[in-house]
Amino acid sequence: MTDFANLLQPDRGQAARTIHLVHPDAYAEWLAGQPARVRTAVAAHRLTGKAGNHAVLPGDGAEDWSILLVCNEAINSPWRIASLGESLPEGTYRLASGEPGAAMLGWLLAQHRFDRYRKRETIGPRILLTGEPARIGETVRLAAATAQVRDLVDTAAADLGPAELEAEAATLAKAHGATLTVTKGEPLAKGYPMIQAVGQAAAKGREPRLIELEWGDPKHPRVALIGKGVCFDSGGLDIKPSAGMRLMKKDMGGAAHALALAGLVMAARLKVRLHLLIPAVENSIAGNAFRPGDVLASRKGLTVENTNTDAEGRLVLGDAITKAAEGADHVRPELIIDFATLTGAARVALGPDLPATFVNDEPLAEALFAAATEVGDPLWRMPLWDGYDELLKSDIADLVNSADSSFAGATTAALFLRRFIPEGTAWAHLDTFAWRPSAKPGRPKGGDALGLRATWAVLKARYG
Repeated sequence: MTDFANLLQPDRGQAARTIHLVHPDAYAEWLAGQPARVRTAVAAHRLTGKAGNHAVLPGDGAEDWSILLVCNEAINSPWRIASLGESLPEGTYRLASGEPGAAMLGWLLAQHRFDRYRKRETIGPRILLTGEPARIGETVRLAAATAQVRDLVDTAAADLGPAELEAEAATLAKAHGATLTVTKGEPLAKGYPMIQAVGQAAAKGREPRLIELEWGDPKHPRVALIGKGVCFDSGGLDIKPSAGMRLMKKDMGGAAHALALAGLVMAARLKVRLHLLIPAVENSIAGNAFRPGDVLASRKGLTVENTNTDAEGRLVLGDAITKAAEGADHVRPELIIDFATLTGAARVALGPDLPATFVNDEPLAEALFAAATEVGDPLWRMPLWDGYDELLKSDIADLVNSADSSFAGATTAALFLRRFIPEGTAWAHLDTFAWRPSAKPGRPKGGDALGLRATWAVLKARYG
């Protein structure tokens, strides 16, 4: 893991290169006010003043230089100077005016690389100075949480199965003095039949399990975080085509988000009784794989006709949500948040950048979407449309897991999950992609945390 803590330092007037951020609309005026040597250098770089233009600007001596970046990113964007964090040489830098603020996060993440399988040539640390030292700790924790999601999602499925997710949760529990409980084998089959059914065809050593972590004062409000932990999804007997299976190492992206968010909650010692749940499975194909047409029992007591073995994520989440809803000592959670790479329909509707977000509580929805805008971590609300609930009807069971209709796939998946949420409990479901198909500054192609910072901002505001 990148040592983010050394990449941000309080500005005490130490020597540093200067970064000039200029908006495209102000570029001509800025350039006109520069000395001749700067105008000559800009002309040599053939800059046009478009966003993204950057250049090294000469100073009075050979070793005296600064950097120009033409930038139209909003002041609260984490990515304003991320391109420089990636490309500048080793050294110490400060903005010519103003504070980096939210852009500190992008500066850090631009220097993180997933190098488990390929060692890359690295540049020495690029240190950014800030006059807001109180923001450093929080920014470092957010960068580490984001990098954790990225690294977990990028790891090949052969190296990250249910046992490895359990180990990740165990490390987190040990770091924060939390209690870890893992249910597998016969107790899982008896108590969590849908989790067992989805994962029962996996090879030895990759058996299904429910991973739970409890932390915090029992007197504080209970909050449940749930992450879909399908470590690889073949589609089961309704097998995916090769193109659809290619990225299915990332189908545990929901679990990665939940683990990272739980770490943030505990590190900040929020006043909650935290309950983290990860149903960890591999949706494999073998002689004992669950079948289309099977009727599955559930922990809640509902029977589910399995109409598609590739709609497995909602099954494991259903049992996990039921467990979360039970609470402890007659105290149910006041808030449940689940993360899941659940439906292709969400991606067809919203693309890779926007997690489809379903919320059953208006104050929670208002807080989530305000936070998403504030921290530059976008979400998009989707409807829990009651009229589509009838699409989940079964002729032989209480409901089906996947509607026959090709319409509203993300909504019907969310409505399936809603069947397991108790009345009166605030709930948010984030159908996140957890993946970036093309690189942007500070955001390489591969696993990514989408919705993590917005949900963290809400929890911090409520329970901090």
